[in-house]
Amino acid sequence: QVQLVESGGGLVQAGGSLRLSCAASGSIFSINAMGWYRQAPGKQRELVAAVTSGASTNYADSVKGRFTISRDNAKNTVYLQMNSLKPEDTAVYYCHAHMVATVIGTGDYWGQGTQVTVSS
Repeated sequence: QVQLVESGGGLVQAGGSLRLSCAASGSIFSINAMGWYRQAPGKQRELVAAVTSGASTNYADSVKGRFTISRDNAKNTVYLQMNSLKPEDTAVYYCHAHMVATVIGTGDYWGQGTQVTVSS
C-alpha cells in the first residue's frame, strides 16, 4: 500500500504565502517525479510544478517566480512554497508522484487534495 499525505493548505489574503507538504509512505522502491497539480471549480486539473529525482524542476508559466518546488528524497517528501498568492491561485491542490512500488509496480499516485483559498 502506498499513499501520499498532503498538508499546509488554508485561507490566505492576496499577497500572502503558504507552504504545502506531501509525504509518500508505504512499500516504495523508488520515486521518480513528484509534483503538484491544481484544479479550480469548473476547470481542468493543471500542472503547477514538478521535480525529478535529479532535482530538475518544471513550473507552469502562471506561477514562475512566485512558487518554488523542492524535494527531500530521504523523507520521500515534496514541498511547494507559494508566495505572492493571487485569488486566481485558489484551487484544490493535489500531490502527484510517479513511483515504483515494491508490490504494485510502476504507476502514478495522487494525494487526497488540499484546499488553497486566496481572498482579495
